[in-house]
Amino acid sequence: MDPPTTAPLDGYPTASNPDLATRTHTQPPFQISTRKLPILKAGPIDALAARLTIPIPEMIFGDNLVAIRHTPTGWAVQFGAEAALDTVDKTGEGGMLRVAYAREWSRSRERTSAGISEVVRPFDWSYSAAYKGDEVKAADGRGLKGGGEEGEIPLELLKRRDPILFADEVVLYESELDDNGISAMTVKVRVMAQRMLLLCRLYMRLDGVVVRVRDTRVYVDFEKEVVIREYTAREDVFENVKKNLYMSGMMPDAITIALRDSNQVANLLPVVEHSLDSVCLAANS
Repeated sequence: MDPPTTAPLDGYPTASNPDLATRTHTQPPFQISTRKLPILKAGPIDALAARLTIPIPEMIFGDNLVAIRHTPTGWAVQFGAEAALDTVDKTGEGGMLRVAYAREWSRSRERTSAGISEVVRPFDWSYSAAYKGDEVKAADGRGLKGGGEEGEIPLELLKRRDPILFADEVVLYESELDDNGISAMTVKVRVMAQRMLLLCRLYMRLDGVVVRVRDTRVYVDFEKEVVIREYTAREDVFENVKKNLYMSGMMPDAITIALRDSNQVANLLPVVEHSLDSVCLAANS
């Protein structure tokens, strides 16, 4: 495994400005980079809230990033908290999710966020981002597109017990929704010799209302220089999820624990949206 090095990506430190929080693994012709830094402080939080025009989650890791770059062409895809939150519905037109005191919660958050109007703005306070990452197209214009010939992500190959050369997990943001549940976005990456998989997952549980899982998977075949991105949104009402966990044989205490773990819940939720796109970055493609 290559030792962690400074990542030569936009927004990342350079050799003249090193940052030990950034790790980069090179698996030719790709570079995979992760950066983990502490929760933002008050000043950057206020600036971020002003740019997004919505109050932001309690735990915001605005400097964290995960990126994949194809070195020969400059193609890249990266994942960050600000870009993710920018996909949150800021108008409320998508349908507001409410609990008994959601309005009071919003008012409290407004008073602590600089740059936001004193009047409560409708927005999706569950932070259900529909985020697929930010793509930088190749120098020749190639980029991810639907209807490609690359097919679906080869799950059977990913199930093989190949040695993992590089792995990391990066949190982008998290909110307890004023003790009414959780909304969290994390990015996991694991790299093997011939392929890699990135999973960016939003897990949102609003107790008594709804459970959502929104997954963006990015698969890379290093030899073929092929990238496949799959987005899947799953959702069900809260009581259905509890019922399905109970029907699986879980006792109430175990159900409470399971509802905190997206891995135990995701496959129980019906798919409500799915998309697939891909790109081949090989020189002769």
